[in-house]
Amino acid sequence: MIDLSGRVALVTGSSRGIGRACALRLADAGADIVLNYVSSQAKAQEVAERIAAQGRRVAVVKADVSEAEDCQALMAFIEAQFGQLDILVSNAATGGFRPLLATTARNFEAAMRTNALALIQLVQAGLRLLERAEGRAKVIAISSHGSHLAIPMYACIGGSKAALESLARHMALELGHRGINVNIVKAGLVETDSTRNLPFKDQMFEGRKLRSMTGDRYLQAEDVANAVLYLASPLSDMVQGETLTVDGGAAVHA
Repeated sequence: MIDLSGRVALVTGSSRGIGRACALRLADAGADIVLNYVSSQAKAQEVAERIAAQGRRVAVVKADVSEAEDCQALMAFIEAQFGQLDILVSNAATGGFRPLLATTARNFEAAMRTNALALIQLVQAGLRLLERAEGRAKVIAISSHGSHLAIPMYACIGGSKAALESLARHMALELGHRGINVNIVKAGLVETDSTRNLPFKDQMFEGRKLRSMTGDRYLQAEDVANAVLYLASPLSDMVQGETLTVDGGAAVHA
């Protein structure tokens, strides 16, 4: 069993969906949790209550991770309240669903800032804490199939996720010798508040029946969280700069 007792984990965008599942799974393994949200305060508080009931330390912090100043303030809070940061899960994402030809510069910048630049800003702001971690610190970012597949109305988000995966590899190159692992979990189609708004979602979810290689068991947010837990643990100390796909085999075949 993975034991993260004594570790502190920050999970961005953790009020719902995959971020929520990751925060709960890391807490189950013993980690203290910093929950981050930008608009869903009530849902973040609900997650915090569940974590506190397990006897873990937990804090809820509003911060827009697309803004460098918010990232710096977030890390200053963590240092003041917890004194350490061992695990960083960069999960917060945005972008909107629209055709690429209807995408404005503002749309593009918003997706890139939250989905890709945030990883850089969070690590820059938290580097001193991550370097002080006992054992190897773990940085994990959440990607999606849009990074390598053309999905209707998903171009801006998909492009930002492709950038995120490349940035993580280069970050691993720069930080590996400083005691920090940087990896990606690429999640397949999971039913969340966000994916419920996907154009053609009915066809996409129906398509899982043909593409899944795990029978009638379909991907859940908790399955993604299990992969994050592995990458957050000492078991993954020799996994560096990788993208771990968790999708029930859906992307393996045509």
